[in-house]
Amino acid sequence: MKFLSLAKDLIIIILAALLIAFVLQAFVFDTRIVPTGSMEPTINKNDRFFNFKLAYLFSGPRRGDIVVFSPPAELGESDDLLKRVIGLPGETVEVKDHKVYINDEPLDEPYLVVLPDYTFGPVTVPEGCYFMLGDNRNSSVDSHLWDDPFVARKNIKGKIVLRFWPRENFGKVK
Repeated sequence: MKFLSLAKDLIIIILAALLIAFVLQAFVFDTRIVPTGSMEPTINKNDRFFNFKLAYLFSGPRRGDIVVFSPPAELGESDDLLKRVIGLPGETVEVKDHKVYINDEPLDEPYLVVLPDYTFGPVTVPEGCYFMLGDNRNSSVDSHLWDDPFVARKNIKGKIVLRFWPRENFGKVK
């Protein structure tokens, strides 16, 4: 009798834990593995992160955030992309002279190791959209290469907040 009661309690605990894990992954956070070096040196290939899905529940993405979003249809890919938010709605973005300019002002980007060796724009980011670039500017398939260079807010799935692998780089993503 005691064994059956213990087994029943154990099953209830396991089912509750599975339900909580499912709800958290479906609505709060999931994990991501970075498949390319497009965000180096900030994020390396095969790094693993938590994507916080509720990050933009009450406000929109901010410049500098690293976000997960659905790829543009023109890429023909189904895997989500991970890039840095550069241009916000209503801003004019241009890449020239090895720098990114927002509304004709150079953007301070201390996270870059290699500066962009291309020109782009100027383009004005439409309302409800964002302009995304990888930190490895010259090796990133991002907004500067897409026919439609903007990512709609509805396609942003969350913000990268915590690296959990490799262990030696564990911590908040800056």
